[in-house]
Amino acid sequence: MKTNELLQKVDIPRHKLYYLEQKGYITPKRIPMGDLEAREFSGADVRLVAVIWKYLKQGFKHKVAHQKALDELEGRHGTSHQSGQRKAA
Repeated sequence: MKTNELLQKVDIPRHKLYYLEQKGYITPKRIPMGDLEAREFSGADVRLVAVIWKYLKQGFKHKVAHQKALDELEGRHGTSHQSGQRKAA
């Protein structure tokens, strides 16, 4: 899936998506396009971004949102007891 398609599907801001990539939480394939590169996101990337974004919108910090998303996608709901990890409002 191309970047614009993912942005529309998940409704995540572009800068948040790029931050997830910068932190190494997702690693889209890079496709050369002349002097530029396009990102191609796998189905697994799209699912992970969607779940991370769900937790970010709930106020979790990026690292915690990433771990909770991994836990959820691997079927380990509620096994991570990290209190005090929500971002202050």
